[in-house]
Amino acid sequence: MNIEIVSGSPHKDSVTHRVVLFLQKHLSERTKYMVKVIDVRDWNIDVLQQEVFKTIESAPAMLQPLAKRMFSADAFILVTPEYNGSYTPALKNLFDHFPKQAHKAFGIVTASPGVLGGVRASQQMQLLINALFGIASPYMLITPQVDKKFDEHGNLSDINFQKNIDVFINEFLWLSENIITKELIQ
Repeated sequence: MNIEIVSGSPHKDSVTHRVVLFLQKHLSERTKYMVKVIDVRDWNIDVLQQEVFKTIESAPAMLQPLAKRMFSADAFILVTPEYNGSYTPALKNLFDHFPKQAHKAFGIVTASPGVLGGVRASQQMQLLINALFGIASPYMLITPQVDKKFDEHGNLSDINFQKNIDVFINEFLWLSENIITKELIQ
């Protein structure tokens, strides 16, 4: 299985990206799956005007490597801070360009230095995933006080948060594996 973790924060010194680093390392060490990161900061994607990309070839040459990753992903984990009660415009713009992700599992991860951890963004991301024809895991990883839970290298600083991580990962993997199995049967 090919899992893409989407780091949705465009901020240069994103504390949310700490969770991305942790999840990539954690999943890579504990599963046999390919786990990569699509960081919105690495791609210069114009604001959507008219064109969406339905194939790798329909994307501009500079975005074809990204298109290949988006289309070949079996599952996504979306990681975002909360921006005005929602996820980041950069995350939305990415999926606006690659809109149909039918029958793919999605994990929702939000993070904030505040005490709510981006919970309002998680609600909005559920609507986005439905619109993409994806399947959202109901077990989300809401990460309040992210700057106290993970250090700048993505190491877990608050061991009490490990149970939350384990539940999220176990449920996300269960959903992803079952969707893949069903797709293979058909």
